[in-house]
Amino acid sequence: MELWDISPPVDARSPVFPGDTAYRQEWTASLGPGCPVNVAAVTLSPHVGAHADAPLHYENTGAAVGHLDLAPFLGPCRVIHAMALPGGPQGRLVRWEHLAHRIGAGLPPRVLVRTYPRAPTDLFDADLAAFDPETIEKLADLGVQLIGIDSASIDPSDSQQLPSHQVIRRRGLRVLENLLLDAVPEGDYELIALPLKWMTADASPVRAVLRALA
Repeated sequence: MELWDISPPVDARSPVFPGDTAYRQEWTASLGPGCPVNVAAVTLSPHVGAHADAPLHYENTGAAVGHLDLAPFLGPCRVIHAMALPGGPQGRLVRWEHLAHRIGAGLPPRVLVRTYPRAPTDLFDADLAAFDPETIEKLADLGVQLIGIDSASIDPSDSQQLPSHQVIRRRGLRVLENLLLDAVPEGDYELIALPLKWMTADASPVRAVLRALA
């Protein structure tokens, strides 16, 4: 069975938004005389590495990630490449025309967009690619339930209004960010990217993988 691991490595070098909590680990127990195990304590933002946002991330009354239905995070998906994004006053935005070549007669309920030829895994990219909110509206109109991207956000890094997150909120979609799609050809797969059952958190790390369709 062919699998693609689309989760970037997570350690102290993992990039975070400026001001967010980076990954930090310390050993609270070490294997040795009188101690049979190694045990680590880990501190990090739930937005480090591949992660699922919860409505609580962008709405005070939104659901925390542990309360989300898992169904959108598991099932058929399509990977679409959009690596030739022009810049502009709103940054590099994934517009409908960048996806149209893989839309065809329809879409599965999950769409992942690759924007980097090689995604940065050890530095924060302030010029990250994001979604044009109209693109998300059109994907939702076609029945898409989850969108994913290989950048750190579906909105530009300096956005204060977060228009694409607000479309996600209003249309009830789920979102994955910081995916690693460098080695994944365009096409259809099965996505498995389950968030942890963190009952009060605004996001959760995921171990995101793609599996070849039978």
